[in-house]
Amino acid sequence: MIKLIAIDLDGSLLSDDKKLPPDFWQLIPQIFEQGITVVIASGRPFHNIAAVFESIKDHLYFACDNGSYVVHAHEEILVSQLDKASIKKFIEISRPIKDAYPVLCSKHIAYLEDCDETFKKQALKYYQEFKIVEDLTTVADMIVKISLCDLAGSETNSYPFYKQFEKDFKIAVAGEMWLDITNIDGSKGNAIRAIQDRLNISAAETLVFGDYLNDLDMIQNAGYSYAMKNAHPDILEAAKYVTELDNNHGGVTHTIKKLLML
Repeated sequence: MIKLIAIDLDGSLLSDDKKLPPDFWQLIPQIFEQGITVVIASGRPFHNIAAVFESIKDHLYFACDNGSYVVHAHEEILVSQLDKASIKKFIEISRPIKDAYPVLCSKHIAYLEDCDETFKKQALKYYQEFKIVEDLTTVADMIVKISLCDLAGSETNSYPFYKQFEKDFKIAVAGEMWLDITNIDGSKGNAIRAIQDRLNISAAETLVFGDYLNDLDMIQNAGYSYAMKNAHPDILEAAKYVTELDNNHGGVTHTIKKLLML
Protein backbone atom coordinates (compact mmCIF):
# COMPACT_ATOMS: atom_id res chain seq x y z
CA MET A 1 0.00 0.00 0.00
CA ILE A 2 1.38 3.38 -1.02
CA LYS A 3 1.22 6.04 1.69
CA LEU A 4 3.81 8.53 0.44
CA ILE A 5 4.68 9.76 -3.05
CA ALA A 6 7.87 11.78 -3.57
CA ILE A 7 8.32 13.43 -6.95
CA ASP A 8 11.24 15.24 -8.49
CA LEU A 9 10.31 18.27 -10.60
CA ASP A 10 12.65 19.02 -13.50
CA GLY A 11 12.94 16.09 -15.86
CA SER A 12 10.32 14.11 -13.92
CA LEU A 13 6.97 15.76 -13.15
CA LEU A 14 7.64 18.77 -15.37
CA SER A 15 8.06 18.59 -19.13
CA ASP A 16 11.13 20.07 -20.76
CA ASP A 17 9.22 23.33 -21.22
CA LYS A 18 8.57 23.37 -17.45
CA LYS A 19 4.85 22.55 -17.56
CA LEU A 20 2.86 20.20 -15.33
CA PRO A 21 1.14 17.25 -17.01
CA PRO A 22 -2.33 18.20 -18.31
CA ASP A 23 -4.00 15.74 -15.94
CA PHE A 24 -2.10 16.77 -12.78
CA TRP A 25 -4.76 19.04 -11.29
CA GLN A 26 -7.43 16.40 -11.84
CA LEU A 27 -5.29 13.66 -10.30
CA ILE A 28 -3.96 15.39 -7.18
CA PRO A 29 -7.34 15.58 -5.31
CA GLN A 30 -7.81 11.86 -5.91
CA ILE A 31 -4.39 11.18 -4.38
CA PHE A 32 -5.26 13.28 -1.33
CA GLU A 33 -8.62 11.50 -0.96
CA GLN A 34 -6.74 8.24 -0.50
CA GLY A 35 -4.83 9.75 2.42
CA ILE A 36 -1.51 9.72 0.57
CA THR A 37 1.16 12.26 1.46
CA VAL A 38 2.81 14.01 -1.49
CA VAL A 39 6.35 15.38 -1.37
CA ILE A 40 7.82 17.60 -4.05
CA ALA A 41 11.57 16.94 -3.91
CA SER A 42 13.66 19.34 -5.95
CA GLY A 43 16.94 21.17 -6.18
CA ARG A 44 14.89 24.34 -6.57
CA PRO A 45 14.39 26.79 -3.68
CA PHE A 46 11.19 26.93 -1.65
CA HIS A 47 9.80 30.16 -3.12
CA ASN A 48 10.10 28.79 -6.66
CA ILE A 49 8.51 25.41 -5.93
CA ALA A 50 5.70 26.84 -3.81
CA ALA A 51 4.72 29.18 -6.64
CA VAL A 52 4.13 26.21 -8.95
CA PHE A 53 1.72 24.64 -6.43
CA GLU A 54 0.28 27.82 -4.89
CA SER A 55 -3.32 26.56 -4.54
CA ILE A 56 -2.31 23.35 -2.70
CA LYS A 57 1.01 24.33 -1.11
CA ASP A 58 -0.23 23.82 2.46
CA HIS A 59 -1.17 20.22 1.61
CA LEU A 60 2.26 19.29 0.29
CA TYR A 61 5.65 18.61 1.79
CA PHE A 62 8.50 20.41 0.04
CA ALA A 63 12.01 18.95 0.11
CA CYS A 64 13.77 22.02 -1.28
CA ASP A 65 17.38 22.66 -2.23
CA ASN A 66 17.97 18.94 -2.69
CA GLY A 67 16.51 18.14 0.72
CA SER A 68 18.53 20.57 2.81
CA TYR A 69 15.36 22.56 3.59
CA VAL A 70 12.09 20.70 4.26
CA VAL A 71 8.83 22.56 4.82
CA HIS A 72 5.19 21.67 5.40
CA ALA A 73 2.37 24.18 5.91
CA HIS A 74 4.77 26.93 7.11
CA GLU A 75 6.53 24.52 9.50
CA GLU A 76 10.22 23.86 9.02
CA ILE A 77 10.87 20.14 9.31
CA LEU A 78 14.58 20.13 8.48
CA VAL A 79 17.20 22.83 7.94
CA SER A 80 20.80 21.88 7.15
CA GLN A 81 23.12 24.88 7.25
CA LEU A 82 26.55 24.95 5.61
CA ASP A 83 29.38 26.36 7.74
CA LYS A 84 31.08 29.62 6.73
CA ALA A 85 34.55 28.15 6.23
CA SER A 86 33.28 25.48 3.85
CA ILE A 87 31.24 28.00 1.89
CA LYS A 88 34.32 30.18 1.37
CA LYS A 89 36.43 27.18 0.36
CA PHE A 90 33.92 25.94 -2.20
CA ILE A 91 33.47 29.39 -3.71
CA GLU A 92 37.22 29.83 -4.04
CA ILE A 93 37.52 26.43 -5.74
CA SER A 94 34.95 27.55 -8.29
CA ARG A 95 36.83 30.69 -9.31
CA PRO A 96 39.24 29.13 -11.84
CA ILE A 97 36.71 26.65 -13.28
CA LYS A 98 35.82 27.88 -16.74
CA ASP A 99 32.12 28.58 -17.35
CA ALA A 100 31.08 27.64 -13.77
CA TYR A 101 29.33 30.20 -11.58
CA PRO A 102 28.34 29.71 -7.91
CA VAL A 103 24.98 30.59 -6.39
CA LEU A 104 24.48 30.70 -2.60
CA CYS A 105 21.03 29.51 -1.53
CA SER A 106 19.47 30.61 1.74
CA LYS A 107 16.01 29.52 2.85
CA HIS A 108 14.30 32.41 1.09
CA ILE A 109 16.71 34.11 -1.31
CA ALA A 110 19.63 33.32 -3.61
CA TYR A 111 22.87 35.28 -3.87
CA LEU A 112 24.92 35.61 -7.03
CA GLU A 113 27.64 37.82 -8.37
CA ASP A 114 27.10 40.19 -11.28
CA CYS A 115 28.92 38.39 -14.06
CA ASP A 116 28.15 36.38 -17.20
CA GLU A 117 24.76 37.21 -18.76
CA THR A 118 24.21 33.65 -20.02
CA PHE A 119 24.69 32.38 -16.47
CA LYS A 120 22.27 34.91 -15.03
CA LYS A 121 19.65 34.05 -17.64
CA GLN A 122 19.94 30.36 -16.75
CA ALA A 123 20.01 30.90 -12.98
CA LEU A 124 17.06 33.25 -12.84
CA LYS A 125 14.79 30.57 -14.28
CA TYR A 126 14.85 29.11 -10.77
CA TYR A 127 15.70 32.00 -8.46
CA GLN A 128 13.03 34.69 -8.66
CA GLU A 129 14.05 35.92 -5.21
CA PHE A 130 17.70 36.90 -5.52
CA LYS A 131 20.31 39.49 -4.65
CA ILE A 132 23.41 40.37 -6.65
CA VAL A 133 26.47 40.91 -4.45
CA GLU A 134 30.03 41.93 -5.16
CA ASP A 135 31.63 38.97 -3.36
CA LEU A 136 29.79 35.80 -2.33
CA THR A 137 32.34 35.06 0.39
CA THR A 138 31.02 38.07 2.34
CA VAL A 139 27.37 36.93 2.47
CA ALA A 140 26.28 36.66 6.11
CA ASP A 141 22.97 34.82 5.60
CA MET A 142 22.29 31.18 6.59
CA ILE A 143 23.20 29.12 3.51
CA VAL A 144 21.70 25.67 2.95
CA LYS A 145 23.10 24.93 -0.51
CA ILE A 146 25.73 26.04 -3.00
CA SER A 147 24.76 25.53 -6.63
CA LEU A 148 27.22 25.81 -9.48
CA CYS A 149 25.68 26.77 -12.78
CA ASP A 150 28.09 25.07 -15.16
CA LEU A 151 27.57 26.18 -18.74
CA ALA A 152 30.17 23.66 -19.92
CA GLY A 153 28.48 20.65 -18.28
CA SER A 154 28.50 19.90 -14.57
CA GLU A 155 29.30 16.18 -14.68
CA THR A 156 32.53 16.58 -16.64
CA ASN A 157 33.59 20.19 -16.00
CA SER A 158 33.02 21.11 -12.33
CA TYR A 159 32.21 17.82 -10.57
CA PRO A 160 35.82 16.53 -10.76
CA PHE A 161 36.95 19.55 -8.68
CA TYR A 162 34.51 18.69 -5.87
CA LYS A 163 34.45 14.88 -5.96
CA GLN A 164 37.19 14.79 -3.30
CA PHE A 165 34.74 16.22 -0.72
CA GLU A 166 32.09 13.52 -1.08
CA LYS A 167 33.03 11.87 2.22
CA ASP A 168 31.97 14.95 4.21
CA PHE A 169 29.48 16.71 1.91
CA LYS A 170 26.77 15.78 -0.52
CA ILE A 171 28.09 16.62 -3.98
CA ALA A 172 25.24 16.04 -6.44
CA VAL A 173 25.16 16.44 -10.20
CA ALA A 174 21.65 17.87 -10.31
CA GLY A 175 21.34 18.46 -14.05
CA GLU A 176 23.36 18.95 -17.18
CA MET A 177 24.35 22.44 -16.04
CA TRP A 178 23.97 22.19 -12.25
CA LEU A 179 26.18 20.88 -9.45
CA ASP A 180 24.76 21.12 -5.91
CA ILE A 181 26.74 21.09 -2.67
CA THR A 182 25.03 20.54 0.68
CA ASN A 183 25.88 19.06 4.06
CA ILE A 184 26.11 15.28 4.07
CA ASP A 185 22.58 15.14 5.56
CA GLY A 186 21.24 17.62 3.02
CA SER A 187 19.93 15.20 0.43
CA LYS A 188 16.60 14.18 -1.02
CA GLY A 189 16.98 10.71 0.48
CA ASN A 190 17.53 12.10 3.98
CA ALA A 191 14.60 14.48 3.55
CA ILE A 192 12.31 11.61 2.59
CA ARG A 193 13.50 9.59 5.59
CA ALA A 194 12.74 12.53 7.91
CA ILE A 195 9.21 12.74 6.53
CA GLN A 196 8.77 8.97 6.74
CA ASP A 197 9.84 9.00 10.38
CA ARG A 198 7.55 11.94 11.16
CA LEU A 199 4.51 10.20 9.63
CA ASN A 200 5.45 6.61 10.57
CA ILE A 201 5.58 5.57 6.93
CA SER A 202 7.98 2.86 5.80
CA ALA A 203 10.19 2.77 2.72
CA ALA A 204 8.05 -0.13 1.50
CA GLU A 205 5.04 2.22 1.49
CA THR A 206 6.87 4.93 -0.48
CA LEU A 207 6.71 5.67 -4.20
CA VAL A 208 9.35 7.96 -5.74
CA PHE A 209 10.10 9.35 -9.18
CA GLY A 210 13.44 10.77 -10.29
CA ASP A 211 15.59 11.35 -13.34
CA TYR A 212 19.01 12.67 -12.33
CA LEU A 213 21.90 11.93 -9.99
CA ASN A 214 20.62 14.13 -7.16
CA ASP A 215 17.67 11.71 -6.99
CA LEU A 216 19.85 8.66 -6.36
CA ASP A 217 19.54 8.26 -2.59
CA MET A 218 15.81 9.02 -2.80
CA ILE A 219 15.47 6.25 -5.39
CA GLN A 220 17.35 3.91 -3.05
CA ASN A 221 14.98 4.63 -0.15
CA ALA A 222 11.66 3.53 -1.63
CA GLY A 223 9.84 0.27 -2.15
CA TYR A 224 8.37 1.66 -5.34
CA SER A 225 11.29 3.43 -7.03
CA TYR A 226 10.71 4.69 -10.55
CA ALA A 227 13.29 6.14 -12.89
CA MET A 228 11.83 8.28 -15.61
CA LYS A 229 12.11 6.82 -19.08
CA ASN A 230 14.34 9.81 -19.88
CA ALA A 231 16.53 9.37 -16.76
CA HIS A 232 20.31 9.41 -16.42
CA PRO A 233 21.77 5.88 -16.97
CA ASP A 234 22.79 5.56 -13.31
CA ILE A 235 19.21 6.28 -12.18
CA LEU A 236 17.81 3.80 -14.69
CA GLU A 237 20.13 1.20 -13.20
CA ALA A 238 19.38 2.04 -9.54
CA ALA A 239 15.59 2.14 -9.76
CA LYS A 240 13.41 -0.93 -9.48
CA TYR A 241 11.11 0.26 -12.23
CA VAL A 242 11.08 2.60 -15.23
CA THR A 243 8.11 4.68 -16.32
CA GLU A 244 6.48 3.72 -19.61
CA LEU A 245 6.37 7.38 -20.66
CA ASP A 246 8.94 10.15 -20.34
CA ASN A 247 8.55 13.51 -18.63
CA ASN A 248 7.22 15.14 -21.80
CA HIS A 249 4.32 12.70 -21.97
CA GLY A 250 3.12 12.63 -18.37
CA GLY A 251 5.17 9.66 -17.21
CA VAL A 252 4.61 10.45 -13.51
CA THR A 253 0.84 10.89 -13.60
CA HIS A 254 0.43 7.95 -15.98
CA THR A 255 2.28 5.66 -13.55
CA ILE A 256 0.39 6.90 -10.48
CA LYS A 257 -2.95 6.30 -12.16
CA LYS A 258 -1.95 2.73 -12.99
CA LEU A 259 -0.61 1.96 -9.53
CA LEU A 260 -3.56 3.50 -7.67
CA MET A 261 -6.07 2.30 -10.26
CA LEU A 262 -7.47 5.78 -10.81
